[in-house]
Amino acid sequence: MASAGEKPWEVDRAGRAQGLQVILLKRVYVLPWSQFLYAEGTGEEVRAVFSTHDVLVKGSALDSLLADFAAQRIMVLKEPVRMEKFRSMEGPYISGLQVCRVEMNGAG
Repeated sequence: MASAGEKPWEVDRAGRAQGLQVILLKRVYVLPWSQFLYAEGTGEEVRAVFSTHDVLVKGSALDSLLADFAAQRIMVLKEPVRMEKFRSMEGPYISGLQVCRVEMNGAG
């Protein structure tokens, strides 16, 4: 986990990442940035919408996560293990992470 002042997600400091790897406790998703549509949220919850999946991040001080989504620099988001969810942390941290498939409603 990141120390105070560090982000608990990995960013590509050299430029724009090609894709986002979302690591959950029981599954891993790799979403290409070419399918990224938008992100919205607050300091406590950020939703990133891709053409096939929604990524929901819960935590604290997540304002800089929105900026990193806007720049498409995030390489890795990782779901915290149980003991990390309850630690007292300074600065941004992720307490929960979900990925949901977007339901496609086909025209008849």
